[in-house]
Amino acid sequence: MVSFIGAGPGDPELLTIKGKKLIDSADIIIYAGSLVNPQVLADAKEGAQIYNSATMTLEEVLAVMKDGEDKGLKVVRVHTGDPAIFGAHREQMDALDRMGIEYEVIPGVSSFLATAAALKKEYTLPGVSQTVILTRMEGRTPMPEGEKLQDLARHHATMIIFLSIGMMDELSATLRKEYRPDTSVAVVYKASWPEQKIVRGTLLDIAEKVKEAGITKTALTVVGDFLGDDYELSKLYDKTFTHEFRKGVDA
Repeated sequence: MVSFIGAGPGDPELLTIKGKKLIDSADIIIYAGSLVNPQVLADAKEGAQIYNSATMTLEEVLAVMKDGEDKGLKVVRVHTGDPAIFGAHREQMDALDRMGIEYEVIPGVSSFLATAAALKKEYTLPGVSQTVILTRMEGRTPMPEGEKLQDLARHHATMIIFLSIGMMDELSATLRKEYRPDTSVAVVYKASWPEQKIVRGTLLDIAEKVKEAGITKTALTVVGDFLGDDYELSKLYDKTFTHEFRKGVDA
């Protein structure tokens, strides 16, 4: 059995209890060394074989998994955040299916959630936005039809943009075609890490502010009016609103 584990955004205390137990008891650990905080592996058992997949090909990763499975060893594959979001673990799971190797997936805290926590904001505010779009700029990996940044920006929803911090000039210019130029933007570098850094601005000035801060990688860009202070109160706690657990009173 191979266990795919979402290691969280960086802070080792944001690793799930289940994920930590599996990592600490594993015989073989393959982790995304370019992104995963090494402290997540701090309690690995003595003698565990640890591989940094940043220097490995897909074939090499799969070979280590198969060798471990053939020897009856416990293998864990540690991804940053949650592997379901830009995790590139589907291709690994499909290969394990072809080899007849069983696996499981342990979810983790995504960096986009750690970003909201760092900003102390809620992505879905009544009267502002009830939709969150997770996406990226088109780079060497092309975007499917209808999913280019400007296409998605037409919804004016809360937008969270991964893997694009090196293209902030283009990103800002593209979004200004659909959002108001003064729409609030925040960039969070290494959310939940000790070196976390937050840059706030608008679509007019965020690119320059990010350059001044020296941020070139490992950051998320979030865009939308949820970053402001104007919104409607939730109906959930409205004293006049009736729901399954409480009868509302007349206003």
